[in-house]
Amino acid sequence: MLYYLFRSLAAFGIPGAHIWSYISFRSLLVFVLALMISAWYGEWFIRRQKQRAAFEQQRDASIDPYGVEKRGVPTMGGLIIIVATVIPALLLGRLRNVYMLILLGTTLWLGLLGYLDDWTKMHRTKDGIRPTWKLLGQAVLGLTVGLVLWLSPDAVVYEQASEARVDGVEVVQMSEPVKSTVTTIPFVKNNNLHYWSFFRFLGENRRTAGWVLFVLVTTFVVMAVSNGANLNDGMDGMCAGNAAIMCATLAVLAYVSSHIGFASYLNIMYVPGSEEVVVFLMAFVGALIGFLWYNAYPAQVFMGDTGSLAIGGIIAVTAVIIHKELMLPLICFIFLMESVSVLAQTNYARYGNRRGLKLRVIKRAPLHDTFRVRPGQLPADFRVLINWPKGCWLESKITTRFWIITLMACALAIVTLKIR
Repeated sequence: MLYYLFRSLAAFGIPGAHIWSYISFRSLLVFVLALMISAWYGEWFIRRQKQRAAFEQQRDASIDPYGVEKRGVPTMGGLIIIVATVIPALLLGRLRNVYMLILLGTTLWLGLLGYLDDWTKMHRTKDGIRPTWKLLGQAVLGLTVGLVLWLSPDAVVYEQASEARVDGVEVVQMSEPVKSTVTTIPFVKNNNLHYWSFFRFLGENRRTAGWVLFVLVTTFVVMAVSNGANLNDGMDGMCAGNAAIMCATLAVLAYVSSHIGFASYLNIMYVPGSEEVVVFLMAFVGALIGFLWYNAYPAQVFMGDTGSLAIGGIIAVTAVIIHKELMLPLICFIFLMESVSVLAQTNYARYGNRRGLKLRVIKRAPLHDTFRVRPGQLPADFRVLINWPKGCWLESKITTRFWIITLMACALAIVTLKIR
């Protein structure tokens, strides 16, 4: 809103009004504003939730050895993140931008889905809404995002862009803007992959088939990353800290994708309009850091599914918008490991049950839980494939080390722009 106001003032020659057209200025401003809103609103929200007795169900001491210390901690703190993200984005973002609208819709939709799950846990059943309904809500979002990117005339890319100087004059050379299902493959020199290339045998119908595959991949990515973030949300500050690092990395990738000079230099796709993704992500990062003021150990509020589902959805949709979804296993390495640990643990346990054995891959899943199992806490008849670590780590140490791993993975993701 303010963007359009000051743009109108700039047309009348008002001094300083033109600064609102700079992405760097708006990005830093939304970051600070989101941080301030989350810090201010968070204090009121926590007090309000305590008055309403909106507490999370008592944690199982056999799973969380620090659960006794977390009695009476309010949940649904994801609302703090959502409010602190949406308000700055509405004030300082370009609301006619298709990518900004997609990200706002993603935040509100998955925030609502998570809110319903948290509300059900508090008032109906501790298991929340059925997993089928959660997956369906995520799938609907993925299909919607994929179809909007397919059908919107504003969602285009320049697959090739370059800058050169001719007789001392800077000349920009770009391919035609196209509706494209192209994506980036990390560590590969000619790193663009078209989804339609899998369907060359279909002749003229290959591009339509490519878009169908793109929509299905988008749906899968949204569901996978959203659930990965949900699994990672099990310790104070864990998910919010990891997500802030991941989103800052995606903001860098979105910025170079939106800048013709950087896109040309790095030989990546130029995605016009994706600069608004940077504005949104910086607001999101500010909201996450402000939320950590209350969520860092010992937590004064839990984000709940209200926050974790929205976090995963925003990360997934952003990667799809800037055509970097194949880099998500690297950027979201921790989320991936959490999901893999659950899948491996579940299937290995089922294999053992069929043979009358209690088999486990790690001591407990998701992955972060295996680091807080105390000696002798597991039943004696459990056979653990990877029985490490031997002791129980402090929760703050587990969280910090997971942050460090995320930092290294995200740094490597940025480096892949040059390593091919």
